[in-house]
Amino acid sequence: MDRREFLRASSLIAATSVLPTMPGVKPVWAQAPSDRLRMGCIGVGSMGRGDAHGFNGLCDIVAICDLDKDYGLARTINSGIGKKDDKGQTITPDAYKDYRRVLERDDIDVVTVVTPDHWHVKIAVEALQAGKHVFCQKPLTLTLEENKIIRKAVEKYGKTFQVGTQQRSQYNEFARATLIVRAGLLGDIKRVVCDIGTPPICDKDIPQSNPPEDFDWDFYLGQAPYTEFLADGDVQGSDNKDNRFGRTRCHYEFRWWYEYSGGKFTDWGAHHIDCALWAMGLDKIGTGPLTIDGTNAKHPVPFKDGYPTVNNRYNTSHEFDIVLKLTNGAEMHVVNSSPDGNGILFEGTKGRLHVSRGRCKGKVIEELPQDYFSQDDFNALYNGKPFEGHKENFIRCIREGGKPVSDVWSHVQALNCCHLSAIAARLGRQISWDPKTEQIVGDEQAASFQAREQRKGYEISRD
Repeated sequence: MDRREFLRASSLIAATSVLPTMPGVKPVWAQAPSDRLRMGCIGVGSMGRGDAHGFNGLCDIVAICDLDKDYGLARTINSGIGKKDDKGQTITPDAYKDYRRVLERDDIDVVTVVTPDHWHVKIAVEALQAGKHVFCQKPLTLTLEENKIIRKAVEKYGKTFQVGTQQRSQYNEFARATLIVRAGLLGDIKRVVCDIGTPPICDKDIPQSNPPEDFDWDFYLGQAPYTEFLADGDVQGSDNKDNRFGRTRCHYEFRWWYEYSGGKFTDWGAHHIDCALWAMGLDKIGTGPLTIDGTNAKHPVPFKDGYPTVNNRYNTSHEFDIVLKLTNGAEMHVVNSSPDGNGILFEGTKGRLHVSRGRCKGKVIEELPQDYFSQDDFNALYNGKPFEGHKENFIRCIREGGKPVSDVWSHVQALNCCHLSAIAARLGRQISWDPKTEQIVGDEQAASFQAREQRKGYEISRD
């Protein structure tokens, strides 16, 4: 399922499903107009526009921001996003190309950050400093160092911060699987397989091109090294059919370049690895992997010392079976393909369970009474809040206080595994990790990948 299909399916599910709620709890969207939160949406490409629509009934969206006027701003404005006036007419939000104009507005309470991955932490930290609550899409960070930076910022500024790993909010799939694993119905978990899919590769060089006049390519690159703009216009060959540039280093295709992302390791690993650790209770500081074996990983271009030697083709790993030995004794395989397909396979001493966005399957599901878990069990996964939509949970936590279902601390634990998998794959060997000190140990070269040099003018604040 590509992203467009997923968004369409998600919208259909949202329109036809009734999530269980606690009796007597006032829905978070039932707010008087004068009491509604005011939101600014930073990054309104395909996923950002989808998130904006998801929040449109929960908040008053008063500002949107995107570097690409035609792809982001114009499409979003024309899609009906905006605050409603007293007559029910949509008031078009103010549009900006520079996210700092959104953050400097005192009338904005909350922002979404749905940019390419290498911009997430810089914008999120500055939003927290500006007193905003933040909803940031996954994967939250680009490096292991950024994990610590964003966690520290959330702790310092005390605003509500939700990560867009919406799989935690899938009631009959990942939430139910989590309860099954935690209840010991599979016995002791010995092996976990996270099938995160195979990325596209380039079978030919992407030509250098001139960026559109109204697209600030230098600003888009941000902290990443400067490189020439590439585009072949081959939208049919692109992984995302909404990408007007075709194969390129930006828009949806940024995922397939280590300069801006971690490939499938962070793109889908941020979902499946997160839910696997959540189910096993390994989403807490001090838990996670001990060793990460990247021996069985291939890249579509040659690498030297962990860096690609070709700069005009996608470079993230496309074939892999990364093996992580976890602190609970289990072995996690992060693979691009498996017999069970995309999703998570749990194998325990009493049985096995496979969960994906479409279903849970396994003997334990077939034999489990429908009412085996109570509503309180599901609410406990939401830190005591009523089980509801991912965005509703975020707004409720802003209103009531408390930790959202996908918080920074647990997400960082998943991204430790994601980034370590990418580093091990790039080097093609096993590396060791100390989950207590959160450091790569015994390998100076591997440890050098924990952080990256940031271009002058685009450094991330550490205040």
